[in-house]
Amino acid sequence: MKALKLSVLALLLLGLTAALAQQSNMTFFVTSVGGSKGADLGGLAGADQHCQSLAGAVGAGSRTWRAYLSTTASAGSPAVNARERIGDGPWQNAKGVVIASSVAELHGNNNLNKQTALTEKGETVSGRGDSPNTHDVLTGSLADGTASAAAGDTTCGNWTKSGEGSALVGHHDRIGLRDDAPSKSWNSSHPSRGCSADNLRATGGSGRLYCFAIN
Repeated sequence: MKALKLSVLALLLLGLTAALAQQSNMTFFVTSVGGSKGADLGGLAGADQHCQSLAGAVGAGSRTWRAYLSTTASAGSPAVNARERIGDGPWQNAKGVVIASSVAELHGNNNLNKQTALTEKGETVSGRGDSPNTHDVLTGSLADGTASAAAGDTTCGNWTKSGEGSALVGHHDRIGLRDDAPSKSWNSSHPSRGCSADNLRATGGSGRLYCFAIN
């Protein structure tokens, strides 16, 4: 009996070691939790730190992580495009599945869907049909990964607002709100109702981000 228990323990430790090894090679994830203040992430720097902290908690903190977020031009500062913040790829999830080999593939025929858009813990994120549905992911981006030049707020004040405003979001599960809805983009499906945590939840999200390793 003692030998059996030791064998089971050894197998569990082996599995844990293998899982940690995979996560250390992870270069993409969806955050398991959103920010504590809705879409007010403390700007790009705060969003990047959120990605870095979550990655560090699962053994992938040796890489430099960036949040997939765009910002619009304001007060003399130029717009920032999400696609230009995330390195060159390839990117793989916590299970070792490649979601895209390059920036062009990421914004074209990528392998990002509910089964592959895993959190840093290797867990799936609830989507349409689940309760609650949290398939909205903050991006502030158009489908090509660039910032919007349209009038109105598309980035919740460049990720500093938690009240009025709006942000463009994508659907990690690539499914629209209705069967006939075209809102199936992973990075640019529709604007949020507002910037608070409550409004993000009401839209179908929880303030999650896409995080990419740049090295």
